Amino acid sequence: MTLTPELLLQHSDAGTLWPAQDRDAGNWPDLEVAYRDALAVRALREKRGEQPVGFKVGFTNRTIWERYGVFAPIWGTVWNTTLTRAEGDEGRLSLAQLAQPRLEPEVVFGMRATPPRAPTLEALFECIDWLAPGFEVVQSHCENWKFSAPETVADSGLHGRLLVGRATPVRALSSSGEALDKLLAACTVRLSHGDQQMDLGQGANVLDGPLHALLHFVEELQDYAGAPEIKPGDVVTTGTWTDAWPVQPGQQWRADFAAPLPPLTVRFA
Repeated sequence: MTLTPELLLQHSDAGTLWPAQDRDAGNWPDLEVAYRDALAVRALREKRGEQPVGFKVGFTNRTIWERYGVFAPIWGTVWNTTLTRAEGDEGRLSLAQLAQPRLEPEVVFGMRATPPRAPTLEALFECIDWLAPGFEVVQSHCENWKFSAPETVADSGLHGRLLVGRATPVRALSSSGEALDKLLAACTVRLSHGDQQMDLGQGANVLDGPLHALLHFVEELQDYAGAPEIKPGDVVTTGTWTDAWPVQPGQQWRADFAAPLPPLTVRFA
């Protein structure tokens, strides 16, 4: 059976895995076909009243490419129904209707303008309003997180939930794109579950830094015919600084970023 956009959305709503017999390589022979279906799912969600509020960029962390068998970044949509803003440095997220959820600590950009064509780091810096620590809960409707790159794209970029922490105006951190790039690339994060340290990461893990990851995404988005553009007010995630860790209801996780980024704690229901 072909996994149509309608069936993809049904599995997403229910949090159910794709049936093994339906995972035919003919569904998405390449990324272009996968993005076509992902955008069709986006249109279905908009038709029923959901509002896109930005984008997630995934698989920017080169240190985990081989583990997941995906060797280039992908992107998907963030929705008003999947975005939560933390109160101070802590927030709550529900894992209901998510398939095999995993947690990723990363940096989120708040955009104040649509990036120009063929942007530089400096031009991109001028389009950013704020940045914040974030937790993205990713999911996979493929059993045991075994998938092809096109399947990750068709699976809405694996996006499940996004918690955005305390925002800092970008110009309070840096006066140029070059300076912000260096600052974020050198920044580190310690990921903890309860009192146990689980992982360490660094901004440089994501395509040499979150600003570079944002630049790569903007270029990819602009090159894909029919893709929506970034709008003022959109949020853009830039990829996990650590591995993605399985999570369950009742757990508490914390990301301690190095200065100047604040920490972020999430509690799961």
